[in-house]
Amino acid sequence: MRIALFSDVHANLPAFEAFLADMDSREADAVYCLGDLIGYHIWPNEVINEVRKRKIPTIAGNHDLKAKYLVTLEHHLKLSGKEHAYHLVKWPNRDYLGTLPAHIRLEYKQNDDQPLNIVLAHGSTRSVNEYVSADTDEAYLVEMLQEANADILCVGHSHKPFHRVINADGKFKHVINLGSVGKPKDGNPDGCYVMLTLTDNSTIDDRESVKVEFIRFAYDVERSAKAVEESLLPDEFAQMLREAY
Repeated sequence: MRIALFSDVHANLPAFEAFLADMDSREADAVYCLGDLIGYHIWPNEVINEVRKRKIPTIAGNHDLKAKYLVTLEHHLKLSGKEHAYHLVKWPNRDYLGTLPAHIRLEYKQNDDQPLNIVLAHGSTRSVNEYVSADTDEAYLVEMLQEANADILCVGHSHKPFHRVINADGKFKHVINLGSVGKPKDGNPDGCYVMLTLTDNSTIDDRESVKVEFIRFAYDVERSAKAVEESLLPDEFAQMLREAY
């Protein structure tokens, strides 16, 4: 089972199109999105439309939730500033964002006596706005994993990819941050997503039985940045794309 996991597209259509082309070439068996389809860029509707067309299971990110509370009066579309990105979202898509789930849980039973539980969250299982980072306290992560009954916890939100394997009482638990498709913040402007591979031997007893591959892909960053600069969004958003911060 090859599972493609991605997050934080942030309405960056050139990056999203490059991601889809790369992912399609790898023939994943399943695809999940961990939220933040919108914000920071000018193509929220195009991104949402493609996600809905492909019927990709998606959870709500913190930016997705913001659109739920903003009205789309015509004069708002002329406002500059960071909130302009949310006012671009059309009503059918706004309704869609407002009904996305907070988490997705997957339970695999390759080994009859020991299921493998995967939990997908945007920030964390505790809060959509919480940052789970590479240096988050291990005891805190163990507590969160136990609370969520998760063997593999996948998150986004920070835009900084990492994979930590935690030995919890002799059982190997995984915490994975997917990075960002459309707005990386790790100094590398290439988009990032994860391919998670499970086999009939995948188990928390063997740390190597769960394969986590971070895939980076190039896209036309300059085209994307210039589109921001030609819009009512802050020019700083364009520089963020170029420098990946």
